[in-house]
Amino acid sequence: MSSIGKKLPKFSLKNQDDKVITQTDLEGSYSVLYFYPKDDTPGCTKEACGFTENIKAFEKLGVKVYGVSPDDVASHKKFATKYKLKIELLADTEQKLCNALDVIGEKNMYGKIYRGVIRTTFIINPDGEIAEVYNNVRVDGHVDKVKEKITELIKL
Repeated sequence: MSSIGKKLPKFSLKNQDDKVITQTDLEGSYSVLYFYPKDDTPGCTKEACGFTENIKAFEKLGVKVYGVSPDDVASHKKFATKYKLKIELLADTEQKLCNALDVIGEKNMYGKIYRGVIRTTFIINPDGEIAEVYNNVRVDGHVDKVKEKITELIKL
C-alpha cells in the first residue's frame, strides 16, 4: 500500500460529466481520494451517499472529494444521477491509478477468489502528497473518521 508522504502519481481520468481530472486538480487544498469496487452496489452506494451527505462539511474545510472505481463514465453518470451524488466519480477503466496506488488485490466472495479494488481512502495534502491512508475500509463510520482526520491535519 502507498505510504504517507509519497507524492500522488500523475493521472488523467474522466469524471461522471466527462470532464478530465488530473492530480494537479487535487493540489492547493486537502482532498479525499477514495477507491471503491463498483457503482450501485450496497457498500459502495452507502459510502458515496455518506460522502455526499457530508459534502457541506468537507466544502467548509476546503476539501474536495473524489471517488474512483474501474467503472466507466456512463456507469458513474447513472450512479451519480440515481443517488443525487454531490461528489466527483473518476473512471479508472484501465486501473492505472488503482495499480499505481496498490489498491487492487485478491478478494474472496462466496468462496470465489478474484482480483479487484480493495476499498481504500487517501487524504491528499495541498502539496499533492498522501497525508493519510485507510486500508480495507469498513463503510460504517468511515466518513466521520476521514472528516475528523482532515480537521486535525488542517489545525497542524
